[in-house]
Amino acid sequence: MLSPLTHDDPAAVASYRLLARLGSGGMGTVYLARSPGGRTVAVKTLHARLAVDPAFRTRFRLETDAARVIGDRHGAAVFDADPLAETPWLATEYVLGPPLDDAVALAGPLPEPTVRALGGALAGALRQLHSSDVVHRDLKPSNILVTAHGPKLIDFGIARAAGDVHLTTTGAAAGTPAYMSPEQASGQEHPPAGDVFALAGVLVFAATGRPPFGTGAPADLLYRVRYADPDPAVLDAVPPSLRSLLSACLAKDPAARPTTAALIDALHDGHGEFADHLPAPLLTAIARRATDVWHPLPPRLPAPAEDPYAQTVPSGAAAGNRPGGAGLSRRGLLVAGGGSVLGLTGVGAGVWAWLGRGEGGTGKPTTSATPSGSSGTPKETGPLRTAWSKEAAKAPGSAPPILLDAAVITMTENGLKGLRAAPGGFEWTDQWITGDQRAVADRKTVYGLAVTPAAEMSVHALDPNTGKRLREVADLKEFRNGPVPGQAKMLYASDDTLYLAVDPRFKDEWILLALDSSNGRERWRVALKEPSPGAGSRVDFARAVGDRLLVGQAVNDLTITAYDTRNGKVLWRQVVPEGSGAYLPPPLGVELAEDGTHVYIGAEELHAVRISDGVVIWKFGYNRPYGDLKPGRRHYGAPLVRNGVVYAAEGTGTLVAVDARRGRRLWEADVSAGGAPNLVVPPVASSTVLCLPNPDGFGVVDLASHRYVQTVDSGTVRLTAVSDKWFYGVGDGRVTEFEPQRKDQ
Repeated sequence: MLSPLTHDDPAAVASYRLLARLGSGGMGTVYLARSPGGRTVAVKTLHARLAVDPAFRTRFRLETDAARVIGDRHGAAVFDADPLAETPWLATEYVLGPPLDDAVALAGPLPEPTVRALGGALAGALRQLHSSDVVHRDLKPSNILVTAHGPKLIDFGIARAAGDVHLTTTGAAAGTPAYMSPEQASGQEHPPAGDVFALAGVLVFAATGRPPFGTGAPADLLYRVRYADPDPAVLDAVPPSLRSLLSACLAKDPAARPTTAALIDALHDGHGEFADHLPAPLLTAIARRATDVWHPLPPRLPAPAEDPYAQTVPSGAAAGNRPGGAGLSRRGLLVAGGGSVLGLTGVGAGVWAWLGRGEGGTGKPTTSATPSGSSGTPKETGPLRTAWSKEAAKAPGSAPPILLDAAVITMTENGLKGLRAAPGGFEWTDQWITGDQRAVADRKTVYGLAVTPAAEMSVHALDPNTGKRLREVADLKEFRNGPVPGQAKMLYASDDTLYLAVDPRFKDEWILLALDSSNGRERWRVALKEPSPGAGSRVDFARAVGDRLLVGQAVNDLTITAYDTRNGKVLWRQVVPEGSGAYLPPPLGVELAEDGTHVYIGAEELHAVRISDGVVIWKFGYNRPYGDLKPGRRHYGAPLVRNGVVYAAEGTGTLVAVDARRGRRLWEADVSAGGAPNLVVPPVASSTVLCLPNPDGFGVVDLASHRYVQTVDSGTVRLTAVSDKWFYGVGDGRVTEFEPQRKDQ
């Protein structure tokens, strides 16, 4: 995936003109470039901060040597290099093929003939490396590029983290835990047989879409690699004719593993060209990659201008001031963990923000919402100004407001309320529809769960502009429990289906229901399972994406289960550990950060989970600074995904922008000037700015310069949603509209 050059990237490296970024790692950056003769190449450079260290220069030289050893048959051909330059660089062939992890994400688990062809070719590449006394040490799907002529090995060290300098020192484990060998996981020397172990893991992933030892925290993976057998469910998904061979490669004893020569004989079928073994979607992706480099390339990102909104930053909140220092109290961190999660997906140029007016926080905000009872527009500095503000009903719940037609519909203390706060606005209330998560909407109708004093529960369709009940969709009398109603939640409304969770006896024995939204007819029902022993089966959110209904249960850890929307069959279940549950109190809301292909979750690390099969395709943040946050606690807030970029707040007071496909950092911004970021409410964005909830309102980040430019003091941001034009705030008895600040103001 091509990313724009940043303002401080050079225009050229030696004679190669830089066009775009291909990626950046702990040791260097990789660029797409062209030679004076028009050849498209990949140029790798060592980070300037590392170029002064002789050890890193040596590693870069070894990277260059290893790339030459592998040659252009099994790797990227080396055209030129200068490891002695002030900034060491390496120019190689630009490989026309996606990484293996992207290939599997695109085409799904690969058919057996493809896996055999891939394995035979990779075994040949390793044999060539090992014959020159070189071992790869970091064989994994992202380091294998799939071309029409065969796979190519890349990354012999440049992308490793700066801390991995003692690559072969006893006691230091370096590499990627999911694909390490047991000896490597123990910090011992990684022999050629270690590459065979890693190759088997890669082929298991290619055949099943899952690594052999599962996913999870690095420490857990290292333990499994060293002492546990591969996951039986994963191995059972491997074609039977490959299972025994790959199981032998995964032996704990290096001496028991087959040699690369034996693997070549066992895997290669001797028929046709490599391309003949590739599925059609993968061949199409390879062909597209060959033409993409001639399409218009992304423009270089502008240099950060002198901040025009510098006066909006509280005094004393200098850049780099992080939580744990004077800029943010421990109380601020507690405030950041004290709400409920709402993940947002489709974002336009405007934002609905549900804002409370809680206690103050760290830092003194400089942009204030209009005072209660006023409708004026105070003078403000920054990209946003207050257009108007109006009294509204207090909304103590944590379900997100619904934006539909001309109305904002939200739960209040007195029932479900519809409101248009602009001039000529209207109000309506349905007092029998109350509580958290008891209203959802499709593209034209609101659906609410009404509970009467006689303990009757029923689902109704409402007109969003008048509040008129159009029809009773379903009577839930089956779930009535004597004089006391059971508990129920409206979870999600698709174009033709309503999804509800019902607990008839208040015993956390939840049932998931799918109802036809036109006539209330039951499509299917399933009993929700406990996400962990003794945890109960509480359901916190749900969202339909294609033919999957994703249901989230946050108890200790966050468990996401995918159900087939046609029949309720469980398709997969994924647990996101590492401190998620401790900071995800119910209810989470009814939205998820998803882009149709993956769902993104903030925990101790930022996770991307593939919607098709539940595989965690990348995690971001394991080597990021924690400040005074403890490992094992939540580090990343509820994320936002927009135009291929995932935005999430870090507990240390930083906003990170991450490539949604590869999980690589694109840029970051210090947002600690506004106080502790709210980790349980996601940011929202227009095409020009991003709004990040904080204890007293929200901060504004300019997306062009990547700088924090404004603090809006409007009370604690509790929930957010999206409009198509303006930024709004709704909460604690007030609706406020924020609009772009005109230059003449």
